[in-house]
Amino acid sequence: MARPKPSTFDKQKVVAENRKARFNYTIEDVYEAGLALQGTEVKSLRFGEGSIAESYAEIKDGQVWLVNANIPEFSHGNRFNHEPKRPRKLLLHEREIDKLFGAVERKGMTLVPLSIYFNSKGRAKVELALAKGKQAHDKRQTIKDRDWQRDKARLLREKG
Repeated sequence: MARPKPSTFDKQKVVAENRKARFNYTIEDVYEAGLALQGTEVKSLRFGEGSIAESYAEIKDGQVWLVNANIPEFSHGNRFNHEPKRPRKLLLHEREIDKLFGAVERKGMTLVPLSIYFNSKGRAKVELALAKGKQAHDKRQTIKDRDWQRDKARLLREKG
């Protein structure tokens, strides 16, 4: 019997976050994936450098790849440095990959990275979301809801 997944992931140090993803997409499922990195990439991430703002994940030949994520070169990396925007392999179970592939192919969903972080064991992980793109009117509704929550909190603070 498989071990149940926790509702939230063990995030010790968040390196990069895709803040616009929750605004531009409706998040369906969230997965934790390992990240296959080279040595200098890990060092750059430990210094807190990296960006996943324009990145996405795709499935090729039964493997999931993180595309267009920017991890800048390590300052002391000399000739062993890595390429900053190379595709990086994401480590998932085969059953999870099959589930993601089916959703992407049939339902027209996308794989969006939400954050890159280090867990309590010091491993680099990616929080990967199965998401559906929002229409313009959905985005306007999200803005209205967010403004109303802010105003409601302000009113309660003043009255209470």
